[in-house]
This record gives sequence, C-alpha cells and structure tokens, in this order.
Amino acid sequence: MFGYRVPQADQAMLISGGKSSGTSPFRVVTGHGAFIVPFFRKAQFLTLALYEAEVEEPCVTKQGIQLSVRAVIAAKVGNDSESIVNAGQRFLSDQGQMATLTGRIFAGHLRSIIGSMTVEEIITERQKLAGEVLDGSKGEMAKMGLIVDALQIQNIDDGGLGYIKAMAAPHNARIQQAAQIAQASANQAAAEAEQQSRRAQAQFERDTAVARAGYAAETQSAEAKAAQAGPLAEAQSQQEVINAQTDLAQRQAQLRQQQLVAEVVKPAEAEAERVRILARADAEKTQIQAAAAASSNRVALDQALIAQLPQIVEKAANGLAGANVTMLNGSDGLSEVVSGLASQGLAIFEALRGDVGSAKKTQDSTGETKAIETRDDHADHDDDGSSNTAWPKA
Repeated sequence: MFGYRVPQADQAMLISGGKSSGTSPFRVVTGHGAFIVPFFRKAQFLTLALYEAEVEEPCVTKQGIQLSVRAVIAAKVGNDSESIVNAGQRFLSDQGQMATLTGRIFAGHLRSIIGSMTVEEIITERQKLAGEVLDGSKGEMAKMGLIVDALQIQNIDDGGLGYIKAMAAPHNARIQQAAQIAQASANQAAAEAEQQSRRAQAQFERDTAVARAGYAAETQSAEAKAAQAGPLAEAQSQQEVINAQTDLAQRQAQLRQQQLVAEVVKPAEAEAERVRILARADAEKTQIQAAAAASSNRVALDQALIAQLPQIVEKAANGLAGANVTMLNGSDGLSEVVSGLASQGLAIFEALRGDVGSAKKTQDSTGETKAIETRDDHADHDDDGSSNTAWPKA
C-alpha cells in the first residue's frame, strides 16, 4: 500500500516529522508496520542486530609488567524504546560507529582493571577480569542505548618477557614430573603386562607341548596295545591250552597213582599183612612149643636135681669132716649143722632152677630151642679144690 512501511524483525523504524510524545524526537515502531504520510513524515531504520567489537591493547599490571590483552565484545542496541531512541540519536546516520566506539570504551576499562591486578590474578581469574570490565562499562554503554551480551578475554601475552612462561615453569615441571612418573608407571605396567603375556604364552606352549606329548604317548600306547593284541591273545590261548594240559596231566597222574595204590600198594600191604600174620602165628607156635619143651625139660631137671641132692649134701658133709668144729650145745648143735647142710643143698637147688628158667627165657625170645647146659659157676666147689659136679643137659 502506498505510504505503509514495515520494519524487519531485527530493525526498529524511527518516524520523524510528526508530533512527538515527551522528549523523544521521533516515534519508535518495532514488530509491526505504520502508515507514513508522504512529504510530511520520514521513516528511518535502526538495526537491532548483534555486532562484534575486538579489542587488543597493551596493558600494564600492578607489578609493572606489560601485557598484551585481546578481547572480544558482543553488543547490540537495547530492545526498549529509550535505548532505541538514545542509539538512534547517536548512530542512526552512521551505524558502523557502534562497534568502533564500543571497542574504545572497553579498551579503556580493560587497561584500568588490569592495572589493579597482578599477572597471576589475570591468568588465573579471567572471568573476574571480564566481570569487572563489564561492570565498569555498563553505565556508559547504557547512555548510548547499547547493551553487552558477552565479553571474552581471548589472549594474554607478555611480549616475549618470559614471565608467564616462568610462572608456569614450576607447574610445568610438576606436570612433566607427573607425566614422566605416569609414563614410567605406564611403561612398567606395559613391561609387566608384556612379561605376563610372555609367561602366559610360554605356559600355554608348555601345556600344549605336554598335551601333545601325552596324546602322542597315548597314541603310541594304543598302537602298541593294538599291535600286541594278536600275540597276547595267541599267548593267552596257548597258556589256556597249557593250563588245560597241565590239569589233565595232574588228573592222569592222580588216576595213575590211585591205580598203582589199587593194583600194587594195596595187594603188597595185604601180602605183607598176611606174611606178618603167618610169622606171628609161627612165632606163637614156636613159643608154645618151646614152652612145652621147657616145661618137660624142667620137670626132668627137677627130677635130676632131686636125685643128686643127697650127693651134694654128702659132699658138703665131707667138706666138714676134716674141719675142726666145736659143738657147744651137744646134740642140738649137731642138729643145727645137719639142718644147715640141708638148707645149703636146697639153696643150690633153687639156684640151678633159676639158671634153667633164664635159659628158657632166652630160648623163648630168639625162637630157637637150645640145650640147657650147666655152668661151672653154678656147681659147688669143695674146700679142698675138688672138681665141679656135671649136670645133665636139658
């Protein structure tokens, strides 16, 4: 439509030529359009977009050390009508001056703030430096209708003096020491890990070799057993045959032994028993016969002794004939002498009978019948040395 103007989203339209309200020389229109009467009204546009201003200034610190500081400021015209009016009155004809003037303002405040701080504070407290610069320039920027969205300290340099580097040296040394220690620890850990890996690999190789050797031994053992299976089976079969033959031979030997016992030993024992029985019977027969013969010989001997007893007594009496014997008690003493002679004859008779019995026993034990002979020591000798009396043989 003819005469109707609309500002862009980041612009403010300033309409001049009409009656203004208050002290403002023009009417501010933002966000919507307005009808401009040709020839009677004039419309101009002020940018509300963000602009950037760079500052790089040599500054002297509280310690007298010169630093070169570079900062970046992001600023714009305020959104309220008052800020738009103030900025329009100052920068509407040359809006590029806003960045230049902003940089100069911040450069002055930056030199002022750095002059009250040490290098260490500037290095370690950059945010504090930025905040103090913003606070110091806020009033001046508001008068020009400008606001600062951000201030960033980009670089601080001592111009080759080496102060900042020297200040960082202890920390750098500690950092390097810690880095070296960390590197050494890492190297040691890596070496230990490598050694552990090598040991594990060697252990694995050893276990593998042992397992392979075991498998090979088992394979060889199985092959040897398989190769020996045939000969072992044959040997076992032969051993079983030999055992069976041995058992058969033992049974045959036992059977032969039983046959020998039945055919030879038993008949021989029976024959021996028969011979012993016959021998005992013969011995008993001979003994009985010897006893009978001895009994008959004893009777004949007793009769012979009895027949010769008077002669024995007579010879004993003849022995006393030449002896000098004194009779103390007369006829009684004589009777005693005669009785003594008779008793002596009986004693000789009993002695002879005993010798005959001994001869009989000897005959019984030997099984042979022997003649009983009289011995010289059984005969009575005369005191004068006469010859012994001869006895008949049994």
